[in-house]
Amino acid sequence: MKLYKQSSRRDEELPDAHPYSPKSLKHHTRSLPRSINYLLKEQRLLFILIGILIGSTFFIIQPTLSHLSTSSEPHSSIPRSYNSLSHESLSTLSSYNHKDFNFRTNGVGHSGRVPVGVGRKRMRIVVTGGAGFVGSHLVDKLIKRGDDVIVIDNFFTGRKENVMHHFGNPRFELIRHDTNVMGTLNMLGLAKRIGARFLLTSTSEVYGDPLEHPQKETYWGHVNPIGVRSCYDEGKRTAETLTMDYHRGAGVEVRIARIFNTYGPRMCLDDGRVVSNFVAQAIRKQPMTVYGDGKQTRSFQYVSDLVDGLVALMEGEHIGPFNLGNPGEFTMLELAGVVKEVIDPSANIEFRANTADDPHKRKPNISKAKELLNWEPKVSLREGLPLMVSDFRNRILNEDEGKGN
Repeated sequence: MKLYKQSSRRDEELPDAHPYSPKSLKHHTRSLPRSINYLLKEQRLLFILIGILIGSTFFIIQPTLSHLSTSSEPHSSIPRSYNSLSHESLSTLSSYNHKDFNFRTNGVGHSGRVPVGVGRKRMRIVVTGGAGFVGSHLVDKLIKRGDDVIVIDNFFTGRKENVMHHFGNPRFELIRHDTNVMGTLNMLGLAKRIGARFLLTSTSEVYGDPLEHPQKETYWGHVNPIGVRSCYDEGKRTAETLTMDYHRGAGVEVRIARIFNTYGPRMCLDDGRVVSNFVAQAIRKQPMTVYGDGKQTRSFQYVSDLVDGLVALMEGEHIGPFNLGNPGEFTMLELAGVVKEVIDPSANIEFRANTADDPHKRKPNISKAKELLNWEPKVSLREGLPLMVSDFRNRILNEDEGKGN
């Protein structure tokens, strides 16, 4: 009440001739609402109307311009590719029809079950790590059966050469971006928003140096959380945790595969894996390096078997986790012997001190995959290894020729 009286006295002191005095505006404020009176001052209404006109014009012509730009763009043999992918860019993937969109991290994903065979619905699928060894073979299968595929890869171990044969295909797109635990978290969030099915390709490394042999999916593992291998091991275990939390807490439809040692064409020549090490060393006439006494065991599956297992898992009704691997078990010395048979019987073996936290035994129990996915590997080591050797020979030969030039 006191403020009102003070302002009233002050108003009475203003001269009547003042253009904005209360007395001079008294008629206008009584005849018009305050909001309209505000708009009429200083041509505010005119500017608002002009802004509305410009905005409306933009939204009318923008779709037409986009269509013309897309249709007039010359066909290129190089797919759309980006140096980075922001959070906002990831969100644009949700512009696809939610029921048709497929999603995957290091695997394959889609919404709802997909019937196989004639009349199968065409899917849109994101493959992270799709330019890598396993991912590129998965991309081949998906493209061949008629799906649209978006590959996301940081090219740390992946190579553009692995997917170059798809460049120019309108159903293929390549994006350069990094993924791991945070990438998995972001992708799970996207899968939640758009209602996509999500496949995580985990690893047998979640079992660590196992105290159970062979390893079943119910085994929780024996992992050193601070060891030299723990970054990868615990990263995958964390990814599994996130995946199941999104399933239980947010209702995201998920699948989990635990992949055992896999080999085949397009493996990195020097990635440190035992099969690629032995093959590359034998071709280069170098001693095959065996760490420790060579009696530690591994199981080796050919890449086509793994791809079939991933698709069977994604199109099935079961979450997992599922072991996907070949239960055929070889010691490192036995593997070296097979490599010698295929490449060079005169190849030598060189023993070195074993690496830290190296698992002594690794063999999958795949009874769950056999029963629920109707899947088991078909290619033996002696059948698949020559196919890999042929690919390695060509690449090492080209590598040597490049150095010679």
